Amino acid sequence: MATVFKNPIEKSPRPKRAGSASPETSKQADADSALSKLEREWKDVIHAKLLTVMDLSLIGNLDGAEARKQIREITRKLMDDESAPLNTEQRNRVVKRIEDEVLGLGPLELLLHDSTISDILVNGCKQIYIERAGKLELTDVTFNDDRHLMNIIDRIVSGVGRRIDESSPMVDARLQDGSRVNAIIPPLALDGPTLSIRRFTVDLLTIDNLIELGSVTQEIAIVLNAIVKGRMNVLVSGSTGAGKTTMLNVLSGFIPNDERIVTIEDSAELQLQQPHVVRLETRPPNIENKGQVTARDLVRNSLRMRPERIIVGEVRGAEALDMLQAMNTGHDGSLTTVHANSPRDALSRVETMVSMTGISFPTATLRAQLASAINVVVQIERHEDGRRRLTSIQEIDGMEGDIITMSELFAFERKGLDENGNVLGELRATGVIPAFHKHLKRKGIEIPVETFEPSWLDGGERPRA
Repeated sequence: MATVFKNPIEKSPRPKRAGSASPETSKQADADSALSKLEREWKDVIHAKLLTVMDLSLIGNLDGAEARKQIREITRKLMDDESAPLNTEQRNRVVKRIEDEVLGLGPLELLLHDSTISDILVNGCKQIYIERAGKLELTDVTFNDDRHLMNIIDRIVSGVGRRIDESSPMVDARLQDGSRVNAIIPPLALDGPTLSIRRFTVDLLTIDNLIELGSVTQEIAIVLNAIVKGRMNVLVSGSTGAGKTTMLNVLSGFIPNDERIVTIEDSAELQLQQPHVVRLETRPPNIENKGQVTARDLVRNSLRMRPERIIVGEVRGAEALDMLQAMNTGHDGSLTTVHANSPRDALSRVETMVSMTGISFPTATLRAQLASAINVVVQIERHEDGRRRLTSIQEIDGMEGDIITMSELFAFERKGLDENGNVLGELRATGVIPAFHKHLKRKGIEIPVETFEPSWLDGGERPRA
């Protein structure tokens, strides 16, 4: 077994014991805080000592379990030699924190192991927020200083072959579990390094999960299943954090297992379960500003890979044109997402992105291509109660003059808030029978007509597109 010792162990300066507070004036919370401070002091001392007696270059040659085992053994020996005034539980916590420092993401490991946390937002070394159940909370987790935080950011971005420094102060990356990471550092971030982590749940959400959560209804599930299996081109629209990628994962779950799928993303996030999936990821320029591979490059290349489905994680720029071309040239059944506040805004945004190519199209021609390429727009919203809901499904009918016409098939009827601040409302059919109903029927995909029958109560007015 390889050893990671490199130097003899020497005595280190010992941190001072926390002072004992008077029982008449202290509370248990104060004692807990003092113990926590003592643990942190000893963690810093033992960690610093560990780095002097351990050859970190050998750690990479060990598997994860063996590396952690050796770190635990060395750390416990150091604490014994230093006679650290910590009980067994405290020592175990210190050992775990030092493991996280050497092999993981330091203080963030505590948050990453909490499956209820969906976002981790680091605003400098002393302020870390989390999102849980759609609500932001300030944590008591901190880094020692900006240098400590920068070391963790470097560890993340170097793991995916990227870099971050003053000449390249912004970077997108991902963790091993696929969680999305964005980091921005000074001089662009004025208050210190900033890190944003969008977590992925270990257990993939299915359409049944969304039904249980109230995000969609059983009728909507039937329609979405038919749309995807019927190879309709779908654009998922929504704001940041609305759940677009989650919906894209759910929709992709309806794709048959015998189809070849090519996915294109800036940071690989999609978690497709089909056996025949080719995953492509963009690449930023190197330090010499060379070697960049854009989403547009990948979309173009994917057309030569004999795809049956093309899934673009999100269209943000000129790749929108190539995506539309693919949808219009036999690669039907494609899926993508876009940032927008409504289905109508989503089409306008795609139109704007096409103009980023520098190619001038007559407005009517471009919109006609849009109307021909995209069949259905699915709108996702995140409401103030923290819940994410599907709020509209609209079919693109075609053109009337220079205007793209749309029909809303399902709409979320909002009724207000309850006493706990939860949004009240229901997703209901509008009564419009989509044109694709007959098209899918000819393909042997049957959607009961009753699915589209209006269900508005008390004679309420039907929503309009």
